[in-house]
Amino acid sequence: MIIKKEKKNGVEIIHVKKDKTDEEMEKIANTLIKPASIHFIVKHDTDVYTEDGKLLLKFRKHKLPKAEITQFYDNVINFAKRTYSSNRGSTSASKNKNVYENPKVLSNIIGYMDSFSPSQKVLFKQLRKTINIIARECRFNVEYPEKYKQLIPLIQKIDHLYKKMLPTYYAKQVKKANQTYFRIPKTAFTTITTNVNFQTSIHKDKGDDAEGFGNLAVIENGKYSGAETCFPQYGIGVDVRNEDILFMDVHQWHGNLPMIYDEKDAIRLSIVCYLRYRVWENTRKISRKVLDKHNKTVKSIKQPALEKGF
Repeated sequence: MIIKKEKKNGVEIIHVKKDKTDEEMEKIANTLIKPASIHFIVKHDTDVYTEDGKLLLKFRKHKLPKAEITQFYDNVINFAKRTYSSNRGSTSASKNKNVYENPKVLSNIIGYMDSFSPSQKVLFKQLRKTINIIARECRFNVEYPEKYKQLIPLIQKIDHLYKKMLPTYYAKQVKKANQTYFRIPKTAFTTITTNVNFQTSIHKDKGDDAEGFGNLAVIENGKYSGAETCFPQYGIGVDVRNEDILFMDVHQWHGNLPMIYDEKDAIRLSIVCYLRYRVWENTRKISRKVLDKHNKTVKSIKQPALEKGF
């Protein structure tokens, strides 16, 4: 609920208070947001603060360059459109902890991760392999190293805006990033998540750096409406579009409204960049030489049956 609005230097400043108690939010966690619960959609440069003065979000229009956006999209979209995940848990409105039974969604991670995939874990167990460093390169980096390099310029632009707009949060996060070789080059991030046309349910992010601040960018291809990123506890949402950047408190309840297709093949590719705390914790101050050896070890472990052609 909006309790105050003002404008400073062309930026709208909004103060909000909770529409729902914390207890009420817990009851609707992992469910899809009801559009009727969102009373205001941000569409212009805006800062939003909670009633206790904490920053909820900063939104800026047209801050990301078209060339880097196109380059990112062209190099990732084929992978992002055909690679499904059932490991998104509560964000996919599932309460099932068995990843094999969760809904499959077009959600992928790029960069570095702080756990191994379910299939890798099974393989390590079958082959009785012990991996000492619990962190890994993501599949996209490994299989498409040249395409991965083409993603980095846009991520560095997001990093630059993060440093400029939220310097205090950035300083704490980049300090950690500088302590590990498992990071997106010259950024405060270890990991990127891409989602294609994914309506996330009401959730709070986990596993990222608690001292940092979240972000979201969107690349559009085709016409659609809806899919706004919303904070249902406060009844407010943001319509993030091409070239826009949203910085947001991802430890508040958030999710998306439904995407309405004006063109049946429309694509909304969302990009989230962050530092995974355990990637940093498990790899900090480990030399590049040791991490390179670790990467080679992980890549070398293959299923014997597959090597025989089965």
